[in-house]
Amino acid sequence: MPEIVSEEQQRRLSRNIMIAAAVAILFFIFAAIVTVRTFSGVDRYEAALGEIRDVTLDDGSIVHLNSDSEVEVRFTGHGRKVRIVKGEASFDVAPDSERPFDVEVRSALIRAVGTAFNVRMRPALTELTVTHGTVTVHCGNKAQQRVTAGNGAVIQPRTIVLTRLGDRLVSQRIAWRHQMLELDGETIEQATAEFNRYRKAPILIGDTRVSPLRIGGRFRVHDSRAFLSALERTLLVRTVRGEDGSVMLLYRDEESTQASESDRS
Repeated sequence: MPEIVSEEQQRRLSRNIMIAAAVAILFFIFAAIVTVRTFSGVDRYEAALGEIRDVTLDDGSIVHLNSDSEVEVRFTGHGRKVRIVKGEASFDVAPDSERPFDVEVRSALIRAVGTAFNVRMRPALTELTVTHGTVTVHCGNKAQQRVTAGNGAVIQPRTIVLTRLGDRLVSQRIAWRHQMLELDGETIEQATAEFNRYRKAPILIGDTRVSPLRIGGRFRVHDSRAFLSALERTLLVRTVRGEDGSVMLLYRDEESTQASESDRS
């Protein structure tokens, strides 16, 4: 005679089956992740828009990621490889003579053993700044170039141009690591482009007369209000704030000043 199962027993049985199925699904997901990690050997790190992030790698090297940047890291017993996917990254490389530290960016390969350097991807070129030690740069069929501390390179697909920077420009280029922007006579167009790297709502230039004006100073990357205040205080610039958080920069002449005062009254 078949055994009669109560409704309560049926509910418990169904619940146990569902729990077992959920555990099995989680196990397979975890196994898949581990498998991908094991076979690809690639770790990905990124910094969101407005974020500056420091990542310590397995060998003790440190990668500093600027806003809206991403790198891929792959370590083996014979080498350490990093690929810059987008943005800007600065590297403090732990010495290891048996495993060179290679950074791939576009078509270039930058190699270091124990050194520190900064790499920024710009729209049409890559900008290298060496802050400590020496790196080598190889690009396409061009001869390998050595770049020492205090110097840099401008890298394009088939061109490597070495540049002499000096302490002041090196400091300016890596100031972002301390969440600072150092401006030394940059145009407002250049300065706003730097601040916009950290803003969701951009600073816009609404008058071509504003673009070539120049400004200097030291500002926190997330304190664009201080920058805008400095513009209004020291230059013929007025700001108009949008409802979306954006800011329009306009030239402040006599007519615009009178119109602005009329609007306030």
